[in-house]
Amino acid sequence: MHVEKTRIIEALRSRGLHERADWVDRQLPIVVDTHENGSLLRMLQIDLTAIGRPES
Repeated sequence: MHVEKTRIIEALRSRGLHERADWVDRQLPIVVDTHENGSLLRMLQIDLTAIGRPES
């Protein structure tokens, strides 16, 4: 499954994590593979259900 990077960035910024959001913006592709980057998303505490339906 895939999710747009902007959704991840918005979720981080909404929690006041602006530096992490900037890092994600620089490091990840426009469309993020949730399986390949699952560990990173868990570390960032990104809840895919909370940021919207992932793109398949």
